[in-house]
Amino acid sequence: MANLFNRRTTLRAGVFAAAAAPMLTGMASADVGITAFRLRWNPDPGKDGLRAFVGVEDDRADSHPGVTHIFAEPGQYRFVMHKSDRDGSDRQRQEVRAMSANGSRVDMKKNETWRYNYQMFIPPSLKATTSFTHIFQVKHTSVDSPVVTMSLNRSGSSERVEMRMFGEGQAKLGVTDLVPLRNKWIDVEIEIKVADGSGGRLRYSLKDGGTTVVNASRTGIDTWLGGDQAHPKWGIYRSLSDSGQLQDTYLLLRNMRAYRDE
Repeated sequence: MANLFNRRTTLRAGVFAAAAAPMLTGMASADVGITAFRLRWNPDPGKDGLRAFVGVEDDRADSHPGVTHIFAEPGQYRFVMHKSDRDGSDRQRQEVRAMSANGSRVDMKKNETWRYNYQMFIPPSLKATTSFTHIFQVKHTSVDSPVVTMSLNRSGSSERVEMRMFGEGQAKLGVTDLVPLRNKWIDVEIEIKVADGSGGRLRYSLKDGGTTVVNASRTGIDTWLGGDQAHPKWGIYRSLSDSGQLQDTYLLLRNMRAYRDE
């Protein structure tokens, strides 16, 4: 089983599907077919590696000495989680934090609108849980609560993917079944305006090949919880409380892009 989680897994499993998207940083929105948005971040994992992120939170508690959990591979990023990994007494975390391009941070500022596009591969071993299992977050520095999360949630035997809005009491958006989306590349699009009070908005979509599985949005929401910037996080961040669903697992991401409305 250990071989399922090392760098060679993707090639052997046939999941190593495509080369990274071309570097398009700075290209006008018309050139990529997105009205009013400008591409600000588009890392090549093979070239930029983990330098594409401001922070790499790989086993911060040193619970698994000598083991690497976050990899930049040709064409994709890999996040590995073992049952034994810990980030405190009650949770696990292997995440990357905030975007970096040419050595500089690329942050969201108050009242800006951003769009994130990427492809995601969720294997059968990455289970939904009755507590929190987040695979995407927007956060502010020095603010404990996330702004929004994409989470894998379980209720009885039902496993779901859902967006949660923490400025709205963890209200859910775009809930859909997880099982049909496993073991394949799916397309993710998240568009968020970060603003105080009722000035924020969120749109979230998932596509399975040519089929749109989720296309949901909310306006008039609070998406600015403090600080002077907001930033995305990707990876696996989960509670230990639903121990029966925890396995050694991984998450793959590729073709990552961020656009700002200008």
